[in-house]
Amino acid sequence: MQLNLFDYSVLALYFILVFWVSFKPIKSQDKTSEEYFLGGRDLTWFFVGASLFASNIGSEHLIGLAGTGASSGVAVAQFELLACFIVLILGWVFVPFYLRSGVHTMPEFLEQRYNSKARTYLSFISVIAYVITKISVTIFAGAIIFESLNVSFYTGAIIVVVVTGVYTVFGGLKAVVYTDAVQTVIMLFGSVIVTLLGLQHLGGFSELTNAVPETYFSFWRVATDPDFPWTGILFGAPILGVWYWCTDQFIVQRVLSAKNIHHARRGAIFGGYLKLTPLFLFVMPGIVCFALAQKGMLTLERPDSALPTLIGHVLPSGLKGLVLAGLLAALMSSLSGVFNSCSTLITYDFYKRWKPDASDKKLVIIGQVSTFVLVILGILWIPLMKHISGEIFKYVQSVQAYISPPIAAIFLFGIFFRRINSAGALASLGAGFVLGILRLILEIKKADLSGFWLDYASINFLHFALCLFVVCSIVLFVVSYATAAPDQKRIANITYDWNQKWNLVREAKIDIVWSVLLVVSVIILWVLFS
Repeated sequence: MQLNLFDYSVLALYFILVFWVSFKPIKSQDKTSEEYFLGGRDLTWFFVGASLFASNIGSEHLIGLAGTGASSGVAVAQFELLACFIVLILGWVFVPFYLRSGVHTMPEFLEQRYNSKARTYLSFISVIAYVITKISVTIFAGAIIFESLNVSFYTGAIIVVVVTGVYTVFGGLKAVVYTDAVQTVIMLFGSVIVTLLGLQHLGGFSELTNAVPETYFSFWRVATDPDFPWTGILFGAPILGVWYWCTDQFIVQRVLSAKNIHHARRGAIFGGYLKLTPLFLFVMPGIVCFALAQKGMLTLERPDSALPTLIGHVLPSGLKGLVLAGLLAALMSSLSGVFNSCSTLITYDFYKRWKPDASDKKLVIIGQVSTFVLVILGILWIPLMKHISGEIFKYVQSVQAYISPPIAAIFLFGIFFRRINSAGALASLGAGFVLGILRLILEIKKADLSGFWLDYASINFLHFALCLFVVCSIVLFVVSYATAAPDQKRIANITYDWNQKWNLVREAKIDIVWSVLLVVSVIILWVLFS
């Protein structure tokens, strides 16, 4: 990608802005563990919502959405729209119990609801998954972006890791959230520019609809569709969504940092409105690029190159730097978020359990050291990335889809049913882990399978998630009701009381209106793209 002096100046200004925004929380940090890991629990709804969105959307996310948009149309945006519903569940259902419990991490909440074994399981699974998937894939995407600027893969990767690591190590969650807010604006602004200039280059939206198959503008696919069956979208995807948006430390840490329940809930609602934008700003550019290729106006070598191809083709010199800053913003926001969340897990779910009397100052130091170690692991992982095939990397990513249903089940039913106990939770987690890992192994060996085992390895992953959720839920209830009931007094504060009447204050009533409008917005989009 050919850049001029103005492009490089814009990129330089971006890095200066990020450090400037992160400097205030670094400078004012009082070094308590609450301040470092949860931003002092005083963040307002705007920063909570912007950080939810920015942490979720990474550079690989942008490239993947555009690439799938180029190959199959808008159906991939269903995951983004479903997230609008799931963040409402986070804000209205889960947030009250999380804030009431006063926990720092999701595994810590599981210990309060069940026992220490459930906490250990989730802590271990989360840290391993963060290191081998979230951190590695984000670093890899950043290195690819720098390669487009004629910077070597390794140099680009190190720049991404070190720059992000610096303000994360010293600033904690507040620095992460403040920079997320700035990066959200840059990311959205850059995506708007690419989308509008792409449509202008094509000749308008009517030319877009004429140049691509009609199915490209339909959200709903047949139940046998290999990628986006409507049954999997409606019944399987929400299960993964509940795990990711409502129980994953990487996401939930943002609402834990809110100053009160109203700001936490409103931040989740605001994040839901931001999740309406990927359809237009991330998926649509891929479709535009495909349409341009169909009309012979550019060459699209493969779907995943849709976004960089479009940027290089339609953006004039001067704007490329701004859009690349948006890509880097997406990447760095995700990476800083996972650094901070992972260090929080290591500090509270491993170190503090080992040293329960550790001082606040010691916890902050452990958190900073943990982040530094993660930065080093990220750098050491870089040489291995070049030797990992795309298929194996895809299998590693899919681990999260195969282990998430039991986690979603024990969180969701654990809040609503007081009779669910630790024995049922552990049995559900164990059954889900075995069935999920079995699916992963068989998927890798699919070429040598036949009969039942081939069917087991080939079922659409969304359908598999639904089946696994049902099985784990049955195990959860059967074992729970076959064993002793948990201490009702101990869990009363973190489980739902079906006899309690809701007392909606003025702020909650306003939030209901905004929530209903968000649901209506999604339904309208479903109708328009049906």
